[in-house]
Amino acid sequence: MGSSGLGKAATLDELLSTCIEMFDDNGELNNSYLPRIVLLMHRWYLSSTELAGKLLCMYRNASGESCDEFRLKICYFMRYWILTFPAEFNLDLGLIRMTEEFREVASQLGYEKHVSLIDISSIPSYDWMRRVTQRKKVSKKGKACLLFDHLEPIELAEHLTFLEHKSFRRIAFTDYQSYVIHGCLENNPTLERSIGLFNGISKWVQLMVLSKPTPQQRAEVIIKFINVAKKLLQLKNFNTLMAVVGGLSHSSISRLKETHSHLSSEVTKNWNEMTELVSSNGNYCNYRKAFADCDGFKIPILGVHLKDLIAVHVIFPDWMEENKVNIVKMHQLSVTLSELVSLQNASHHLEPNMDLINLLTLSLDLYHTEDDIYKLSLVLEPRNSKSPTSPTTPTKPVVPLEWASGVVPKPDPTVINKHIRKLVESVFRNYDHDHDGYISQEDFESIAANFPFLDSFCVLDKDQDGLISKDEMMAYFLRAKSQLHCKMGPGFVHNFQEMTYLKPTFCEHCAGFLWGIIKQGYKCKVQDEVFEFPGVTAGHRDLDSRAITLVTGSSRKISVRLQRATTSQATQTEPVWSEASWGDSGSHTFPKMKSKFHDKAAKDKGFAKWENEKPRVQAGVDVVDRGTEFEPDEDDGQGETS
Repeated sequence: MGSSGLGKAATLDELLSTCIEMFDDNGELNNSYLPRIVLLMHRWYLSSTELAGKLLCMYRNASGESCDEFRLKICYFMRYWILTFPAEFNLDLGLIRMTEEFREVASQLGYEKHVSLIDISSIPSYDWMRRVTQRKKVSKKGKACLLFDHLEPIELAEHLTFLEHKSFRRIAFTDYQSYVIHGCLENNPTLERSIGLFNGISKWVQLMVLSKPTPQQRAEVIIKFINVAKKLLQLKNFNTLMAVVGGLSHSSISRLKETHSHLSSEVTKNWNEMTELVSSNGNYCNYRKAFADCDGFKIPILGVHLKDLIAVHVIFPDWMEENKVNIVKMHQLSVTLSELVSLQNASHHLEPNMDLINLLTLSLDLYHTEDDIYKLSLVLEPRNSKSPTSPTTPTKPVVPLEWASGVVPKPDPTVINKHIRKLVESVFRNYDHDHDGYISQEDFESIAANFPFLDSFCVLDKDQDGLISKDEMMAYFLRAKSQLHCKMGPGFVHNFQEMTYLKPTFCEHCAGFLWGIIKQGYKCKVQDEVFEFPGVTAGHRDLDSRAITLVTGSSRKISVRLQRATTSQATQTEPVWSEASWGDSGSHTFPKMKSKFHDKAAKDKGFAKWENEKPRVQAGVDVVDRGTEFEPDEDDGQGETS
């Protein structure tokens, strides 16, 4: 390491003096890694501004016959710092100011050569590391095939690798440090986004498998993802490989015995090889060997290397004796951190299609829990009554993902709006063949294959004209992405939670069927807040035996049986029917309504009537729109995906 004279511990001043003396009169560094280690690891002990301040103090206070030589070497050390870690001198305002002060002191002392050595004016901008998104110019490669079923495994692998690398290269030294020291992701958004992407890919893999209705179709999706995993290995993208294998290893997929029966022995063999590669056996010995054998561009499994850093941090103290840095620990940490930093700067030769990148970004933006996914798995292939030991809850996958558990991507409205706009533009650019601004139902069904459990065509086709316009598609995605995460106004008194309806249920307000297998609607958990209809007289206690027919503006007629309930499931705070239309008392259960009220045109009016007797009063009912619409924010000028 070139620090044999320092022993196992040294003060910061001793470390700096030793590093400075390693430069010769021409600024060349002797064969030693110590200066790089110190400059890489200094933020474990003090800030960059404080380190620059120490060097400036040493520069000012230099005296004696060799003071000129010592000051020159200090400037060589500063230049080495600038060339080795240039991003710090672009992003750290305190360090920038200290460097400018350094230059002023050197100029005042008459050392013009020193001033030129610590010039940072030519450092490129690293502002992209602070932004959620960035713009990257890519060549136009024609129309993208946006269909999951038609995409080749290498296409998926390359675009997933592009997203992974872009997320990985933004992680700073301080992000790793914060996670290792605190053991959590609090105030660490960059690393949190990276882990969120990992979990998003894992869940997306599971949902794409479970979106197919038959075992044979689900097996085909599994085979495709196994081929994607093989391509990821060829691209040396081990982190996404771990996410894909983890998704396929999850109990929601591994329990599908009927589905797996359609896999050939060759596919099963390839799958076992993939799981063995990223297995935790022998402290990930198979992965470590494969990773060490790779050169050039590669993406590590972050969880494994973070685990290594935590192990070193727990075993060794930071300081020894009287404020002396533990050099052994500093060196051990630098081995892992130096490799991570170097890999972040490695360049790739991927040429992504931004249409597909935008599609993948939204497809991976999932908020399903493990329980949601496992329940869906049980619906597709129920437990065998002869196997009572079948788990009732999801179990941990073979691939260890606990380091990344519980992290979901946090919605950023600006980013989501931007991706939705770009996705809609991509869809219409590729599938609006006659350029009339509309998508047919046939084309929509193909596009919808990329989004598991996307609502049906008629939901997006609000005006029921048989075509989806760009505005209709944009409005749908904005509602879908904002709905569960919007903040209710201060006057909203209900406490709604997601509800799974085990029987077919229709919305009392728009008469629409509540689609989906699980969590189709909301239910108010405030037990005392019961929506009471005024006055049921004794002569009309046969309420439970009657049904109500809802007729909407689209001429749909749906009969819904009235049921008594103790808790309101509707999201409205006022009765839909006027009090004059009810002459009895009781309560009624409403299915989920996903939005606020909006006034509609006359054609959207509906009415309610009794199905088995003449209505005494016919009351108008406003059909409620399915989502709260809002305009997307203006583009922030960054065209690349987050």
